[in-house]
Amino acid sequence: MSDRPQLERLCVHETVDQKIPAEAFAEAFADLDVPVEIVGDDAEFDRTDAVASFRPRESFLDAGWTHCIRAGYDEFDTDAYEAEGVPLTNSTGIHDTTVGEIAVGYMVSLARMLHIYRDHQGDNDWYEPTYERPFTVENERLCVVGLGTLGQGIAKRADALGMDVVGVRRSEEPVDGVSEIYHPDDLHEAIDGARFVAIAVPHTPETEGMFSTEEFDLMRDDAYLVNVARGPIVDEDDLVAALDAGDIAGAGLDVFETEPLPEDNPLWDFEEVIISPHRGSATNRYHLDIADLVTEIFHQYQAGEDLRNRVA
Repeated sequence: MSDRPQLERLCVHETVDQKIPAEAFAEAFADLDVPVEIVGDDAEFDRTDAVASFRPRESFLDAGWTHCIRAGYDEFDTDAYEAEGVPLTNSTGIHDTTVGEIAVGYMVSLARMLHIYRDHQGDNDWYEPTYERPFTVENERLCVVGLGTLGQGIAKRADALGMDVVGVRRSEEPVDGVSEIYHPDDLHEAIDGARFVAIAVPHTPETEGMFSTEEFDLMRDDAYLVNVARGPIVDEDDLVAALDAGDIAGAGLDVFETEPLPEDNPLWDFEEVIISPHRGSATNRYHLDIADLVTEIFHQYQAGEDLRNRVA
């Protein structure tokens, strides 16, 4: 048993509605042995409260534990949580299936031109491409940059489709479905020759701008970039220039430097760019996935155990 006070309430902050339905999320904790309440910015907390939120609030520092319902916790002041001794956890580690599926969906669509057929469908146009353009993803090389939860989810599904999957990460530990692992220092060697390059690293000072003109020049001119990680990892101006110049063939993008993507952003105008509104994890059971994780951490807290996904 831990010396810290036991939790007596779970507070679902109203900002979770920006990602998942707050009421359905709260109802997912029906079996929890404490009350679950949806709260707003006027709520007050003490060390017997747990808070699950999409956005940070200073008042959360009075709680016993705060959970960020997204994987990215950049907005939360980790130093402040450390100083107050309030554990902060995030929702990483649950997106392998959801994000893996959307990444593979991009690749299949780009290979088989599903996005272009859909565009022509809107004009009632029986469009037939040149013989040389469509291809299968089977036997094509995919380089997954980052082999954490997201990257492994992509690699597993790509391998099942018969792709030749290589990856980039610091650890040399083997990953199922990945034929070769490159160190980040060898990124250029890893992406050279790949038909698809999928970005799955976290956004850090080291990864910001990781993909810019130099990387696009190294990629095949018939290669496609897939970004399901964070927008700032790719220099968008350089990506637009590479697409304009034909240095790469296209892209599947779920994340951007500015979100929502501005209406005048030139990425909207490329036929071979698929854009989705940062919904890689969005399914009709996403709130249940997060609730399962929060429940697990809740029980760890009550038992005085180390907390999964603790970031402060």
